Amino acid sequence: MTQSIGLITPQTLHIETPLPLDCGEQLSSYELMYETYGQLNAAGSNAVLVCHALSGNHHAAGYHSAEDRKPGWWDNCIGPGKMIDTDRFFVVCPANLAAYGGSTGPGSENPATGRPYGPDFPVVTVGDWVRAQNELRQRLGIEQWAAVIGGSLGGMQVMQWAIDFPGRLLHAVVVAAAPRLSAQNIAFNEIARQAIATDPEFHGGRYLEHDQVPRRGLMLARMLAHITYLSDEAMRDKFGRDLRQGQLNYGFDVEFQVESYLRHQGTSFVDRFDANTYLLMTKALDYFDPARAHDGDLAAAFAPVTARFLVISFTSDWRFAPARSREIVDALVDAGKQVAYAEVASTLGHDDFLMTLPHYVDTTRAYLDHVADEVGA
Repeated sequence: MTQSIGLITPQTLHIETPLPLDCGEQLSSYELMYETYGQLNAAGSNAVLVCHALSGNHHAAGYHSAEDRKPGWWDNCIGPGKMIDTDRFFVVCPANLAAYGGSTGPGSENPATGRPYGPDFPVVTVGDWVRAQNELRQRLGIEQWAAVIGGSLGGMQVMQWAIDFPGRLLHAVVVAAAPRLSAQNIAFNEIARQAIATDPEFHGGRYLEHDQVPRRGLMLARMLAHITYLSDEAMRDKFGRDLRQGQLNYGFDVEFQVESYLRHQGTSFVDRFDANTYLLMTKALDYFDPARAHDGDLAAAFAPVTARFLVISFTSDWRFAPARSREIVDALVDAGKQVAYAEVASTLGHDDFLMTLPHYVDTTRAYLDHVADEVGA
C-alpha cells in the first residue's frame, strides 16, 4: 500500500428527497455510496468532485482492507502528492445511480415489489447523475467545488455540471471525453447490449430472481469494449500475433495471446459487474448530447458556464479522439469561456486517462496547483 491513500471506508448517504428523472419517472428515495480522501479545509473551499466512467464506481483510491490486491480505479492519480493531491484537496467520489458499486441501482430492492429492480430500474442520464451528485454536495456542506474532474463518461458529467450548476464549481477538468457519441460509438454499445440481452440466462433482465448471471453476454460485451479502449499500436506491441503454444492448432480454441487476454478480461469482468448496470450505463453514454436542446449548437449549450476549463485528449485514443475534445474547446471559445487544452502524445488508447503519462500528469497537476492556490488549499 505504499504511495497510496491507504485504507478507506466507503460511506452511504440515504436521500429521502424524490429525484425526478429525465425519462419521466422518479426515485422517491435513493442511496449514494461515496468515498472521500483528504480533509476539507476550514473555509470548505478545497473540495474536488471526481466523476467515474462506465466501469468505475465510488472506489477511486486506496484500499478497503489490508487483503485487497488492487486499489481504487484511479489510485495512480489520487493521493498525497499525486496528480489530484489529497494533501491539498478534499476529494469526493460517489458511485452513480445504477452503477455497480452500492448506490441505488437495478440490484437494489424495489420498494414497490420487495424484489430487485432488475429491468424495472428507470433509465438514467448524465443529467440525473449530476442532480443526485448535487444533493450529495449539499449534504456534505460544500458550497462550491474547487473543481469537478472526470475522464470518458466522467468527463461528460463534468460538462453537465458546468452547464446545470454553473455557480457550484470553479473549474472543470474534462479528460478523454466527447460532446456526444458518434454513430460508431453508439453502434459498439448496441452490439454489447444485444450480446447481453440475447444470453439465455438474461431472463429479460430478471436473472437475479432465477439465481443466474448472463455470463456469456456480459463477457462478450466487455471483450468488445476492451478492444475499443486500446489502440492498434498498443495491442500490436503487447501481443502481436504471438501464439500461446508456439504453433497453429487448426481449431477454435484459444491460440493467439490476444484471444487469451480478451477472454481473461471478459471473465474477470463478469465477476465484478452487473448486466443490467451495463445496459443502463451505455444508454446514458448514448443519450448525452447537451447541444441537442440548442439545435445542435454546442456553444449555445455552454452559454451558462462560468467555470474555467481544462480539456485533455490523447493522440492514440480512437474511441474519443482528440478531434472530439477540440469540438468541446472550440465551442467553449465560441461561447466566450476560459479554456486550456492539452493533447498528450500516447500509445495505449482511451485507457490512457487512467495512467500516469508525464505530460498528462504534469499538465493536470500544474493546473490543479493553481486551483489549490486560488482557493487557499
